[in-house]
Amino acid sequence: MFKLLHTFRVAYDMRNFSQTAEALFMSQPAVSNQMKQLENQLQCVLFKRVGKQEMRPTKAADILYERLLDLSDDWHATLRLIQGQEMETIVCRMSASHTFASYYLPELLPKLVDAFPTVKFELEMGNSEDVLTSVKRHEVHFGFIEKPLQTTGIERIPLTEDELVLAGDLESELWLIREKTSGVYHYTARYFVEHNLNPNYLLVENNDMIVRLLEQGLGKSLISKKAVNDEIDFERLNQNYQRWFYLIKGNHLSEEIYDEIANQIAAFYK
Repeated sequence: MFKLLHTFRVAYDMRNFSQTAEALFMSQPAVSNQMKQLENQLQCVLFKRVGKQEMRPTKAADILYERLLDLSDDWHATLRLIQGQEMETIVCRMSASHTFASYYLPELLPKLVDAFPTVKFELEMGNSEDVLTSVKRHEVHFGFIEKPLQTTGIERIPLTEDELVLAGDLESELWLIREKTSGVYHYTARYFVEHNLNPNYLLVENNDMIVRLLEQGLGKSLISKKAVNDEIDFERLNQNYQRWFYLIKGNHLSEEIYDEIANQIAAFYK
């Protein structure tokens, strides 16, 4: 059963049996066969074909996936108890949006490391929607986002405000913009609408790269005031460009240590 459930979880994430087979070093017919076995045992349909290769999960698959994530968390906690590891190092995985990772997390992390010496912190960076997806899939314990995203099963805690400014060569007609799933893109699109702009732009999927390009005098962009240095000119904007950073965590986290870490993070910004 565990083998079937593992294959199902990968297939649910991939939405494609061929890609699932590649990820698991299996043949595509073997994946299809395992999903058919699981459907027979559960007496339900888990996937419906959309197009030539894409598979769309059914409502039953959505329910199974959510339960499976909780089961995986409980299983790892049970293993720690059985193996006597409850007092040993606990892993805390965190994912942060680009601005938070570059300009806020370096201030926060030393406090967490000092406060929780038995916790091993692991960090990754992505745009806000990627961070939310990682939290939903239980791939990370905590996320830091700059976009007011919300979904069921996720707790969102406001942490601190951040000011966006117009920075770079303010007379330039070239804009440096982030991808649509990033937190700052929402504000860039708002600026374009407010000023009736349809500008020439360069898509850059990394905040630090945008800052480096602005330092070289290339274009202009909306960036956090935290990212502005002496080499970059900037112009302050109105209150519509004040945003919040949020801590997000799944409601499935049941171990007390994760509540303590969340409380420590929230207290740091009070």
